Amino acid sequence: MTRLNAILVSMVVVVALVGAMAGVAAGSGPSAIVAGDVPDSDVADPSETPTDGPAADVEAPTCEFPLTVTDATGEEMTIEEPPERIVTTNPSAAQVLWEFGVEDRVVGVTQFAAYLDGAEEKADVSAEFGVDRELVADADPDLVLAPNASAEDVEPLRNDGHTVYHFSEATDIDDVAEKTNTIGQLADACEEAEETNAWMYEEVEVVEDRTAEYDRPAALYPLGDGFVAAGDTFIDVIMTVGGTDNVAAAEHTGFPQLSDEVVIEADPELILVTEQNPEILDEEPYSQTTAGIEGNAVEMDVNYLNQPAPRSVVESTRTLADAVETYQETAADDADDGAGDDADDGADDAEATPDDDTTDVSAPGFGVGVAALAILLATMVSVRLGRR
Repeated sequence: MTRLNAILVSMVVVVALVGAMAGVAAGSGPSAIVAGDVPDSDVADPSETPTDGPAADVEAPTCEFPLTVTDATGEEMTIEEPPERIVTTNPSAAQVLWEFGVEDRVVGVTQFAAYLDGAEEKADVSAEFGVDRELVADADPDLVLAPNASAEDVEPLRNDGHTVYHFSEATDIDDVAEKTNTIGQLADACEEAEETNAWMYEEVEVVEDRTAEYDRPAALYPLGDGFVAAGDTFIDVIMTVGGTDNVAAAEHTGFPQLSDEVVIEADPELILVTEQNPEILDEEPYSQTTAGIEGNAVEMDVNYLNQPAPRSVVESTRTLADAVETYQETAADDADDGAGDDADDGADDAEATPDDDTTDVSAPGFGVGVAALAILLATMVSVRLGRR
């Protein structure tokens, strides 16, 4: 059986498996993996990445004020000078500003940006749903950055007299780069935006090269109550770049709700989990999938996985690449060990068999056949049931 044992960039793989297949010695199953963070030295600094790499074809932003821009709502606005007081209504924009090193100009964030260093010193403009308009007004911003999830807040904030730039949904790497460039223009941080995008594209290429030699394990990211991340989403791109095959993307887009039967039939080998759903592999229907049976959970940092921004891309794809490498290499090692055991058993049987024509217990492939039968039976059992 397979054991997943990857050291992850800012999050870890957690694995637990019980039981054994026919032909596998008792006590040979996998063990749980201890969680741990990768040292900060393993996380590259965007400013150290040369801009003549994979991102060289990305058009660099230009910072000139007054700046006239049109946002995702079709609203044209002119910003006379670089903003000194910025409020973000969703954490992905805040993450980018922190990446640029201009967080000193951020005066308000929402609760989901609390993971950013120093965010606790900013005004929390969160409401039960969306943002609190009074808290935004108290922060006295000269610019409000509103990512796509804040669509319902845009018009009310504009009616309150705020300059609000609304972003369209980022569903791929190029969208993230465009969003980064736009924030760079709005925040007068064009050089930082160019460096950040160059770093992101270079890291994406590194991850894709790392996993190119492996078969893509089937993967799934459950959100709870049957909802999953499917195609045409930022999360699907992360899963693809990271070296997995998002089984929910084959016939679905967005964030559909799948039946138990569909999940079991899709049979993911890896399931992405976060601190919000760490025990989901023990729940139906996921416990009946290969990932659930083998305990193959890849623990992701929800702050990165659900927030379309450059560091989210880098950290999340590295995490998955680590998991894919270990999953495939361990599977190959297990296969080699199994083949070696079968060969040894065959030799022992041959030595113990009388040299006559009446008995043949050393027929080639006997041990492999038993293991294959066990796998087939397990598969038949599992297939019988057909956020940022």
